[in-house]
Amino acid sequence: MTKFKIYLKSIMIPVLVGGLVGFLISGSMDYSSLQKPFLAPPAILFPIVWTILYILMGVSYGILESNSLMDWKDQFIYYFQLFVNALWPIFFFLLKWRFFSIFWIFLLVVSVFILIVRFYQKNKMSGLLQIPYLLWCLFATYLNISMYLLNR
Repeated sequence: MTKFKIYLKSIMIPVLVGGLVGFLISGSMDYSSLQKPFLAPPAILFPIVWTILYILMGVSYGILESNSLMDWKDQFIYYFQLFVNALWPIFFFLLKWRFFSIFWIFLLVVSVFILIVRFYQKNKMSGLLQIPYLLWCLFATYLNISMYLLNR
């Protein structure tokens, strides 16, 4: 497979997963009606930020894949964190499991941290490209906990 195709596939998978989840929860989004904490961004910011993060995630994966540095453990943690990522908005918005979502987002943060360490060991840029994702997940953790406490 050419490098272009590897990168295209690597970027499209997280973007499509995120888009599918966004479509599935679109009728259940109650963000605007929730009590929000200090620093809560406007709703319009979320799809923009997530699209950028999914692209960075895909480029990061593509770097390892295109240089034959990806092994099954890296693939597992990558797809595991993508799976955890995809389920969080379903739990939080669709099912309204706000308290459970706190634990789930902690699982996401830990899996992204492990992903960064593994990717960084193989290619520094690949690992560094995941840092904005980790920072956003930490911010999302703050929002999740705060919104749970403010809306019980």
